[in-house]
Amino acid sequence: MENQAAPGTVYRFMVASAAEAANLIRERLGPEARVLSVRTVPAAGLRSLWRTPRIEVIAQVGAEPCGQEETQADAPEIEPRPAPAVPAQARTRQAPTLASLLRRSGVSEVALERLQMAPFWNELAGYPLHRALVEAGRRLQAEAQGRWRREPLTRVAFLGSPGSGRTTALCKWLGAEVFRRGRGGHVVTVEFDRPASPGPLPLFCEALGVASYRHLAGTVPAAPGGFVAYDMPGLCIQRPEANEAISSFLERERIGQRVLVLNAAYDHAALRAAYAAGRALGATHVVFTHLDEVAQWGGLWDYLLERALEPLFLATGPSLTGDCEEDVFGAVIRRTLAAGAAPAGEEPGEPRASGRAMP
Repeated sequence: MENQAAPGTVYRFMVASAAEAANLIRERLGPEARVLSVRTVPAAGLRSLWRTPRIEVIAQVGAEPCGQEETQADAPEIEPRPAPAVPAQARTRQAPTLASLLRRSGVSEVALERLQMAPFWNELAGYPLHRALVEAGRRLQAEAQGRWRREPLTRVAFLGSPGSGRTTALCKWLGAEVFRRGRGGHVVTVEFDRPASPGPLPLFCEALGVASYRHLAGTVPAAPGGFVAYDMPGLCIQRPEANEAISSFLERERIGQRVLVLNAAYDHAALRAAYAAGRALGATHVVFTHLDEVAQWGGLWDYLLERALEPLFLATGPSLTGDCEEDVFGAVIRRTLAAGAAPAGEEPGEPRASGRAMP
């Protein structure tokens, strides 16, 4: 817009910021305009409690500045031009990024930082978002499957705090081993200074045809390829020294495979404390229970990405023989990255066949 003001004319206007003042001077008075004075004008009365101060600017069209008194008294006021209307959706909606979508799915900042440090992150960030989510899931699945050898458990203790669902998790594992894999063995309920109720475990073992005992030390697998599983007393989270009896028993009986059962519905602090207690007792595997009570599974990535404990399965309900998800990474990927696991017989990370070429 061509400036119509005569050289030397002085104008006064009120703005909200210095940036707005600079734009207004350039558009209305031209590039040769000079700023004569700037001062802050606070709101009057009660409005000062919630309104930010305005800025008064005195400017002159390109000529030598006139006297200050004349400037203040005679300068006409210029109203700032209103900004173009922007729809509310456009003001509030920002273009989503891969990181923001992961946060929205419940992935914690700790887990997200681990992902961003992975060598494949920069490549994923350059993909379209729908493809980035799929590839992120496949990369994580490939990395996880390459980490663990999935060896069968032969001499194993199930550990967990009271309320973790430890005995129910043991029953789920027994059902899978007996029904799906045709294995045999026996179960030991361990007690120390105080008796503990074994719950449904003895009856369940009887239904499976699996022998069960109460604290029978020195047991061995019943047959080649069989198992012996120990249902241990509950861990004490507040006082780690109270777990000394459990630690001594595990070492004395040479039980090298130790499954930590965690209640995924616990808050973050309680879950971390139980995880630390299990690690202190030499846990080698982990089971997450009560996932039917958890809306977002993203918090599981905190533990899965540490790759310290091999994930055994996810308990998704209270049933003793079902509600058990053994494809841990595939299930978590489906619930958090909306990508899904690679189908059976297909390698993770391998492009899926489709009727059209990927753009």
